[in-house]
Amino acid sequence: MGGGQAGKMADKWVSLLLRTGGDKERENVIWNIIGSFCYAFASMVLSFLVLRIIGKEQGGIFSFGYSTFGQQMFLLAYFGIRPFHVTDGRGSYGFGDYLHHRYITCGMALAVGAAYLAFCGYGREKAAVIFLLVCYKVVDGLADVYESEFQRNGNLHLTGKSNTFRTLLSVGTFLVVLILWKDLMAACVAAVAAQAAGVILFDRMVIKRLSGIQWEWRRDRLLPLTWETILLFVSVFLDFYIFSASKYAIDACMDDVASGYFNLIFMPTSMINLAAGFVIRPVLTFLTDDWNQKRFSRFARLLLKISGVIAGLSTAAVVLAWILGKPMLGIMERLLGSAYTGSLTVYHSSFVVIVLGGGFYAFLNLYYYVLVIIRRQKVIFGIYFILTLLAAWLAPRLVAGYGIPGAAWAYVSLMVVMAAGFVAGAWILVLHCGNKGECSA
Repeated sequence: MGGGQAGKMADKWVSLLLRTGGDKERENVIWNIIGSFCYAFASMVLSFLVLRIIGKEQGGIFSFGYSTFGQQMFLLAYFGIRPFHVTDGRGSYGFGDYLHHRYITCGMALAVGAAYLAFCGYGREKAAVIFLLVCYKVVDGLADVYESEFQRNGNLHLTGKSNTFRTLLSVGTFLVVLILWKDLMAACVAAVAAQAAGVILFDRMVIKRLSGIQWEWRRDRLLPLTWETILLFVSVFLDFYIFSASKYAIDACMDDVASGYFNLIFMPTSMINLAAGFVIRPVLTFLTDDWNQKRFSRFARLLLKISGVIAGLSTAAVVLAWILGKPMLGIMERLLGSAYTGSLTVYHSSFVVIVLGGGFYAFLNLYYYVLVIIRRQKVIFGIYFILTLLAAWLAPRLVAGYGIPGAAWAYVSLMVVMAAGFVAGAWILVLHCGNKGECSA
């Protein structure tokens, strides 16, 4: 009786999430915007709130663990597969194949994270907090495989709902525990548990009710899937290292307080990427269809249109950062408390430079997706490999010599060079294929 009642409640819950109203495409766009905003906004403000609630040192540890090392391990779990998965319109692999592959990569991420933290020289408490944040991000990586299938299945609204409600549940739980007990480790444990519950409630239960999901999987398909996406994984992993090279350099050359400050002035990049995502995600399937159908002229026109929108958004962001940046940083200082007076406004110029770098990063993300659609993983890998070497050399030197301003200039320099590589590589291939009327691998 109890089991039957639970089943009915589960059915009602899932029906509520599946509901779209009359215009499904409109719901897809709206929920994608809401989900992306919640996810990015939470990532943006969490470091600020932790600094406010428990102070500079632990706030700096959280900032590095959540937005840098934890995110790096998320990318190992994620394995760069999402763009491949959502553009796998021919169904080369079933959901079961993607899911079991993700189990393996999530296990790898936990193992690598634990091994690194065991030998990196951190104190026991700092290592434990960062490992819990790795666990949180790895569960997020597991959720991504369900959300990718929702999108491929034509239900992007479910991806947005999952992003929204999982974020609200896990972040809300984290903040309640942190406020009540002022204990960062306890808050991280609670957040991991809430994140796991969110995957069950908003992903696993929902996808079981969808039609057209291929649950079957074969062990002998996991290795081919790995080989088809390995360069994407390495590329995305290196991409985030390049993106975060300045943060790693600050962690190595400065202290936890500096990490916290840099993450605060770095926050606008999340909003820029969020705005760019609103433009990019909904049109990925249209770009994929145009390319697969060899409608190269239409593909190029749509790409130019999206590029123009992202360029306009990025320019507006830089202008606003220059005009309003100092007052905004001053407001943040007042919200953090009197102990932070003058700690952020001194970095106004660095703040503007970081916003500029965020604009270039949003732009290169569009062209990363273009190269994935065209299936030019080797071009992607080549660009990332060169930039990784540059980042490993440039960021530590600028941070050691100039501190946080040096980190900002290292970031924007890397983003400009990387954007130039992606844009040039993509357009050379698009124009070449358009002139020939076909595009061989």
